[in-house]
Amino acid sequence: MCRNSNFHSLFCSIHGQCAIIMFDVTAQLTYKNVPTWHRDLCRVCENIPVVLCGNKVDVKNRQVEAKQVTFQRKKNLQYYEISAKSKYNLEKPFLYLARKLAGDPNLHFVESPALAPPEVHMDFAPQQQ
Repeated sequence: MCRNSNFHSLFCSIHGQCAIIMFDVTAQLTYKNVPTWHRDLCRVCENIPVVLCGNKVDVKNRQVEAKQVTFQRKKNLQYYEISAKSKYNLEKPFLYLARKLAGDPNLHFVESPALAPPEVHMDFAPQQQ
């Protein structure tokens, strides 16, 4: 049982079919918490597909660089860098989990959601290195 009752009730009440663990790339402490969050999640919901996401990749004062993110390799998790604000890669974790749950690697979303144009300009050069 998890130490945090809010965490326990959240995941047990939805019968945890899958999960997204998200940290903030502008706050080192959030990435340091990922192993604890993953451990607690696995105690409550065993053997479910999990995606690790680094959010706020559109922000310039990044504290957790892409090369520092290694937890997903140790636990064999899918990892995506996303920006909820600019919608960068936002659909990828959901598509990955939908494919896992459906058991269909060819599953795809039929229609793109109607999104407003991004409010921020992103420099993709550091992520391509």
